Amino acid sequence: MPIYEYRCKQCEQDFEKYVPGAATAVACPSCASGEVMRKLSVFGLKTVGAVHSSAPMSSGGGCCGGGCACH
Repeated sequence: MPIYEYRCKQCEQDFEKYVPGAATAVACPSCASGEVMRKLSVFGLKTVGAVHSSAPMSSGGGCCGGGCACH
């Protein structure tokens, strides 16, 4: 069951809401308006250990001599 982020179109309040299903109506907790839009949410992922890249390593050039796999 996801928690979504919303913004009210009436009072411009940002809020989060647990939504058990797609048909669930969402109202702003500040002004009770039903005119809300779901925001694009981003999340972070933290892992323990070394960072591994699936990009191939190259030699020479680039910002870090090619070792950072940024290109």
